[in-house]
Amino acid sequence: MNWSVCAGLLLLLSGSACKKLYNLPDGKEYLSNKINYDNKSIEPILGRWGLHGGFNADNSSFPMKFEIVNARYGDGRKVTDLFQVRPTYVWTAAYDGDETSLEQIEAKRKLEDHPLFEVRSSGEFMTWPSATDDLVEPRPSDSSKLAQDVRFFDLKVSNSGGTIVLKDFQYIPFRERPYYPDNDINHYTGAVARNPVAPNDPSQRDYIRPRLDNVFGVTTRIRLESNDNKKDVVAYIRPFAGGNGHNLRFKFLDKDSLPMNPALFNETKWNLLVHGFNMQMTNEYVQYDVAYPIPLVTGLNTRWTNGGNARAEFRYSRKDFGGDLITAMFGLDFRIYRAGDWEIVFHFRGDNPKFEDE
Repeated sequence: MNWSVCAGLLLLLSGSACKKLYNLPDGKEYLSNKINYDNKSIEPILGRWGLHGGFNADNSSFPMKFEIVNARYGDGRKVTDLFQVRPTYVWTAAYDGDETSLEQIEAKRKLEDHPLFEVRSSGEFMTWPSATDDLVEPRPSDSSKLAQDVRFFDLKVSNSGGTIVLKDFQYIPFRERPYYPDNDINHYTGAVARNPVAPNDPSQRDYIRPRLDNVFGVTTRIRLESNDNKKDVVAYIRPFAGGNGHNLRFKFLDKDSLPMNPALFNETKWNLLVHGFNMQMTNEYVQYDVAYPIPLVTGLNTRWTNGGNARAEFRYSRKDFGGDLITAMFGLDFRIYRAGDWEIVFHFRGDNPKFEDE
């Protein structure tokens, strides 16, 4: 045998024997004293998934153990509400938008018990949708950030190389906003938001503004608009009574607040409007059975979404003076976070849309 190989084997065997004989520890993992987060202020919106990352491991060894410790308010009171355990949905199979029933969707997810707020093994913080206003007090309605209203906590990080405690994280949640666009909600009080053009006038409010294209008024004969200065058409996202607990309804109101027949929007692809099932069309609304939240998954583009939002578009056609066909469209990109029965209402406030040919 080659003497260099023999010497190497003897060294390896003697090293193993010595390690066993003297009970020497395995090589320790590395834990940098420079680990930290890009931002230690966590400001989620309650009632929806809120992921806060930014952990800088500085080449430290994984796996690590992360533990929230010393949770307290700025005046020293103990924080307990964030750690209440509630059921929340987690996906067990991939949602792709091709599911053909509520049952297929529900088969891909299940309810699991989680603290309302927790830290993951990756170092990311998660606020679960089960953290709602009635369980977690949001930031004060006057928008102040007094120390006694702020939740502080420390984070203990460890591996076999040691333990480090990162101090003074802040948790300052916004109250629930159950849908988007949410410019019609005051983000601090939850009340109706004021008109941004006249913020000091309590009699004027803000509205959700839909997209409009080639929608002309029957009386004015000009294009209808929806912006800060002119709100010919506005939208409301609101709950309604009498549904089955997982309905989504689309309604249309004229300038007298009377319902318009959805059949007027004769170019609408109703089967592609939303990922919903069991469509019902009456002369006052169109309704679907849906799974919440809408969209069900963020960051996934499907036939039902646009840039992370659900997209609903309504179209109709008429002929212009030259006999050419004009297609008019209005619509809304939206999200709904809270399960229930919701309706999206488009209100033609200034003038009714013109459907007749020229």
